[in-house]
Amino acid sequence: MALRKSHCVTTIDLLRHGECQGGEIYRGITDVPLTDLGWQQMESSLQSDVAHAETPWDRIVSSPLQRCRLFSEAKAQQLAIPLHSHEGFREMDFGDWEGRSIEEVHREHAGDVKRFYQDPANIAPPGGESMQMVQGRLLSAWHEVLNQHKGEHLLLVQHGGTIRILLAELLQMPLALVTRLEIHYASLSRVQVYETDDEPFPKLVFLNKTAYRPDN
Repeated sequence: MALRKSHCVTTIDLLRHGECQGGEIYRGITDVPLTDLGWQQMESSLQSDVAHAETPWDRIVSSPLQRCRLFSEAKAQQLAIPLHSHEGFREMDFGDWEGRSIEEVHREHAGDVKRFYQDPANIAPPGGESMQMVQGRLLSAWHEVLNQHKGEHLLLVQHGGTIRILLAELLQMPLALVTRLEIHYASLSRVQVYETDDEPFPKLVFLNKTAYRPDN
């Protein structure tokens, strides 16, 4: 199928943060740092063949949470490129489940967990956000960044949940199916947005690329 005529192409590399401190918990807005391994995972992914140029990105946009922001600050300084932290790209708020172990929440609140996973688009964890709520602020931030930086190559550092929700929108997947997208720690996914005479045309170039063994 022929691609519609485009005037410019914006390339966005979506980088998930690496392994975090705290173990297997509901880590949405809980602001915990990376482990040493998590830092190494992100560095390794950006040293892969994806980042083939000396300074491949024009700028970095990051979630404000420190597991994304601190690495982004260091990388922006190293490459001498601008950095913008944007609240719209923070992870989903899990409300009353925040900071608690996944095993404990599933054991003590089995009914709430079941309802959430049966309809995550519309049902939120108690006191938290539904995926539809996250999608609203996420897409607002996405369109803002695209409009401000057309034709650039961006590194967007964020979270597994927000990357899934964003890709679901770009691929026109039902929001309820986002959990079928596996997004590994420190993985890179690339989206190119073609500005056409009709409307922006997004294309997924690659998904979930890593420079380490995700099962280690």
